[in-house]
Amino acid sequence: MSVYLLEEMSTPALDALPRERTVIILAVSPLEQHGPHLPVGVDAFTARHFSEALAEQLVKDRPGWSVVLAPTLHLGSYTFDTVGTIRVRQRLVRDVVVDYGESLARAGFRYILIANGHGGPGHLVALEEAAAIVSRRHRMMMASLTGHLAWGFLRGRYVDKIEAALGRTLSAEERQALAEDAHGGWWETSIMLLLKPHLVADAYRQLPPARYSPSRRLLLPNYPLKNGGEGYVGHPALASEAFARAGAQVLLTEAMEMVTALLDGRLRPAQRRSPFFAVPFLRTNFWPTVGGVLVGLTAVAGWWLSRQGASPRPNPQHVERKGE
Repeated sequence: MSVYLLEEMSTPALDALPRERTVIILAVSPLEQHGPHLPVGVDAFTARHFSEALAEQLVKDRPGWSVVLAPTLHLGSYTFDTVGTIRVRQRLVRDVVVDYGESLARAGFRYILIANGHGGPGHLVALEEAAAIVSRRHRMMMASLTGHLAWGFLRGRYVDKIEAALGRTLSAEERQALAEDAHGGWWETSIMLLLKPHLVADAYRQLPPARYSPSRRLLLPNYPLKNGGEGYVGHPALASEAFARAGAQVLLTEAMEMVTALLDGRLRPAQRRSPFFAVPFLRTNFWPTVGGVLVGLTAVAGWWLSRQGASPRPNPQHVERKGE
């Protein structure tokens, strides 16, 4: 067997794996509401499925290699918050993933991949930051795959490949629906019909489309739950196993191309980050740094004002005598 579960291995068994031919896969996704029809574990189930599919393909493509699947970490930031969502601070997500990565890196493992099923921008950035920190400190390769793939999927870059996998062309209405999909909609309802259909409420077939403008998505916190919204974004009624199989096949192929290039040294993780990584206010240190700067400026301003108040005032008598 070349695919192992970390929690089931003994220390000697894990230590016996050749470091130069072993990949660790860590799944990190939150528990989060996904509308009235899906369970809160959608992202975690998706990440785990992706991890397992990636592991199987890796050992198939690379005879003699091993893959170790770490237990899923139910952590995530930038979530839609209501009953069932477990909200975790972005810096904590980063720090926990750093701790996991460093523990494995100190044990000599050189290749760690992060799988994730959650598309929150700050969450993607936290995972990418954690991977960069561990890679830099230990001179090994830790990479978060999902940000780049999720961005391409949501931007419609894989539509032609999905059509080829489906064996049919998407209609104009379906293409528009895919462009509007984001959370608990067509894709996530489909993947749950494939992975755990018993957890999908039949009511998904009657759910109307939930469309939101880009400005609403950017500026209104918790927007799918406002003004009567039921917590999903997109078109869940379009969901099907066939669409999930096609989408998952395309994403696995894209991921394997990336992983192969990473393991062969032809690609660096920094070349496949999400575009959110370049947005300053989405970085984990942005607001603490801004707060620190403001505190520092306030302290300097207070010091300067106190010095102004302490400056000696001229003695009128002394000035008068000097004038004589």
